[in-house]
Amino acid sequence: MHDQSRTESLGLALPLDAVPIAIMSRALVEGGLPGWSWNTRRVARLIQDPETSVLVARRGDELAGFAIMGFGDEAAHLNLLAVDPRFRRAGIGQRLLRWLEATALTAGTYEIHLEVRATNKVARRFYRALGYSEVDVLPGYYDRIEDAVRMTRDLRVVRVEQPGWSSGR
Repeated sequence: MHDQSRTESLGLALPLDAVPIAIMSRALVEGGLPGWSWNTRRVARLIQDPETSVLVARRGDELAGFAIMGFGDEAAHLNLLAVDPRFRRAGIGQRLLRWLEATALTAGTYEIHLEVRATNKVARRFYRALGYSEVDVLPGYYDRIEDAVRMTRDLRVVRVEQPGWSSGR
């Protein structure tokens, strides 16, 4: 059993992280698809790319999660985000995403885009809760097999939670 009480550390990925990131991507993001797009070679190249941030969360010596975001002149694109199922619901995904959003703001980039499997309702709910809006459906985006939902967030817009209304009023 893993100690869920230990806190994770966040930091930029090291070259040796390419293998576990690729394996985690294959299992958690690309599962069920015929191709392996985010293989070790591709991840290793992005770890070295100055226009990309590859962020990892560690619990002790274990890779608990990771995120990959590419930065352009006008917008950033969240390519991948995954958290090991053993460490989910502990805020790791949110911490990874918020770190990358802060990096985007520092770089003067205010829009973030991402795609998520249309069938992944948990991920869609996660991103919506963090201020992302669903803006488009991309038919066959994943290997012409599965649709994607494109989501976006404008970091200049501060989301204010509205208090719930009582049904008795």
